Amino acid sequence: MCYSALVWSDYKRYVREFGAHLDIREFVDLYVRRLGNPKIKVPKGMDDAFRHPHGDGEVRIKSAIDEFNAAQAKVIEEDLFKQKKRLADAERALLTKVTKKATEDQRISTDKIDKGLRRLRDLTRTDARDRDSRIFPGVWAPVMVMEEGKRVIKPMRYQCRPAGKPAFYDQKFPGLYNARLDNLQKFWRGQFGVTHGLMVVDMFYENVDRPGGSVVLEFHPEPAHPMLIACLWSHWKGPGEPDLLSFAAITDEPPEEVAAAGHDRCIVSIKPEHVEAWLNPDPARLEEQLSILADPVRPFYEHRLAA
Repeated sequence: MCYSALVWSDYKRYVREFGAHLDIREFVDLYVRRLGNPKIKVPKGMDDAFRHPHGDGEVRIKSAIDEFNAAQAKVIEEDLFKQKKRLADAERALLTKVTKKATEDQRISTDKIDKGLRRLRDLTRTDARDRDSRIFPGVWAPVMVMEEGKRVIKPMRYQCRPAGKPAFYDQKFPGLYNARLDNLQKFWRGQFGVTHGLMVVDMFYENVDRPGGSVVLEFHPEPAHPMLIACLWSHWKGPGEPDLLSFAAITDEPPEEVAAAGHDRCIVSIKPEHVEAWLNPDPARLEEQLSILADPVRPFYEHRLAA
């Protein structure tokens, strides 16, 4: 499973490299909806792409981002006030007597203060960092699709809810951010050969078991290059619910070096010459799509402990 990846979060990179067009309506809708639903998670790198807006749509997005960040700053500052009081109370108690409660309060509040201050700095920070473009299940990311003969960038959630399925699939099947290659013509038959997308990834992360517990490994291709990850996506609609664009990355058996590192799946990186065919699938010719997935880019994946 690809539980996390470092992606191209700035839509402008897709515009430059692939001649893609921004679906401004979908981006505006996402950012406006986030104002009323902070559970919508967007990577900072995707926000930062609209720092210098052009056109009415991008101006509306920038306004929504600023409004959201201001609301988040207020929430963080209120929590910081509570945690600083909790820390001061714990430190006063420890001067009198060392107790488990006071020690835990000191540790937890110190940790939360550090995290809160970092979150505040991130809201206004302008220098780019890798973590700004890292996605996890449930986080939105730019995905390139084909629409009316044009390559289009849409914001989608990294956890696919297939059209026609109930909303509770998000909880019942939390692993639907990945689509197994051997299941494409079964569970994913409504999307495979119908709605294909592409996500560009610089590296990916996996949880693997090690003596003493689980660790997160960072995998990156050698030589380093952007990986064109084959995806399936869906436009879900339901009564009384907002429309949802969501996607899953296709995974296959891992190459030897990934398996040796302790993981049993790997995302599929397609060759650049297959991009057009992948984004224009013919449901009557699934063998052509399967042949693309059977002929992926096969770099050597170096790995190291994730920071």
